Amino acid sequence: MKPILLKTEMVRAILDGRKTVARQVVKPQPGNRLVPMPVESCWPGYFGECGTSRVIGPPYRPGNILYVRETWQQGLGGTYLYKASAGLDLFMNKEGNLVSNIPWCPSIHMPREAARIFLRVTDVRVERLQGIDDDGVVAEGLEIGAPFDELWDSTIKPADRALYGWEANPWVWVIEFERISREEARRDA
Repeated sequence: MKPILLKTEMVRAILDGRKTVARQVVKPQPGNRLVPMPVESCWPGYFGECGTSRVIGPPYRPGNILYVRETWQQGLGGTYLYKASAGLDLFMNKEGNLVSNIPWCPSIHMPREAARIFLRVTDVRVERLQGIDDDGVVAEGLEIGAPFDELWDSTIKPADRALYGWEANPWVWVIEFERISREEARRDA
């Protein structure tokens, strides 16, 4: 089981059943087009860079089980609270104190046992970021016409935008998935 980090609005889109795809930057960026290696090759599931002998493995492969790391907080009695679905003005922390300003923990620090969302990877492909079409925008959990470029750039560190931002049009992994239950994730992991 592998983690995948998602912003709060994207977690909400998964919970609403609107998000079935995530894009991640290919690192390091290839200089040429990437093509899937044939099943009968030594590298099935990998991608070859045209004009070179370089082979790149995707971060996930079909069948992988992912757990979503999201913005969270641990409450009284070992319970967890998630920013994507919190509609609270007050929160009882693990020390039993009632607080009005929830001290959210970043998704990168979320332990696997706190995960509530599990995904099964169904397909992985590679494309240029600006190759996203209306169907891709909808699969990302947005409405047609939504500013995907702004959302994308909000996930990239400002110092990295020249290489990985929307305007750079980097190669990205397109990871398709289906939501599964915790029980399915445990059984299939």
